[in-house]
Amino acid sequence: MEIKRVVEAILFAANRPMTCKQVQQVFPEIEQPELQEIQAACEAIKEDYRFRPVELKQVASGYRFQVRKELSRWVSRLFEEKPPKYSRALLETLAIIAYRQPATRGDIEDIRGVGVSSSIIHTLLEREWIRVVAHKEVPGRPALYGTTKQFLDYFNITSLNELPTLQEIQELDLSLDTTQQPMQVKSEEQETTEQVTQTAVGQLSETAGRITETVGQAAETIARLSATTE
Repeated sequence: MEIKRVVEAILFAANRPMTCKQVQQVFPEIEQPELQEIQAACEAIKEDYRFRPVELKQVASGYRFQVRKELSRWVSRLFEEKPPKYSRALLETLAIIAYRQPATRGDIEDIRGVGVSSSIIHTLLEREWIRVVAHKEVPGRPALYGTTKQFLDYFNITSLNELPTLQEIQELDLSLDTTQQPMQVKSEEQETTEQVTQTAVGQLSETAGRITETVGQAAETIARLSATTE
């Protein structure tokens, strides 16, 4: 039995990312290879697909096969369903949680300066991009929210360390007016920032790329608000 071929078949047929441990458990108990062998097989498979239109990608939840980002706009035409569109308020809320987690709803409202709709929190929980990680030990014990592995998987990254840091965003030294209306036309500086953010996140699908740009804008807002409150 060639472990590499079996591992490749398992990952190709799986409808979700799989860890080496999960792949190991697919094998019959008496034929289970060592985790190191499965890891080595995954690395070999990644190399085999290095110049192919699909790749074996490691995300937070494990390994998965996916179409390369540069080809996603063609493959997306296979699917009639349009990608969901999210409001700026939702994406700013998601960015605040990602950068300041664990964060309560009150923390989010303090940073944004406006209330957070219950529907926004519900949508993020429903998409499994955030979860309740604990409750703050203050009167009312508000929920503390953090991001999930599904959030990392969606944006094609393995850890939050791959997101651009607030310091990196601040170093772009954007002189933006914090009173600008949300529908105002983007400046060239904003567009440059979005490109930097998208590169830092890396290897996103076409849809995720557009969302990431908006998350980057929200992160800029967090950085500016942090600077003004220090």
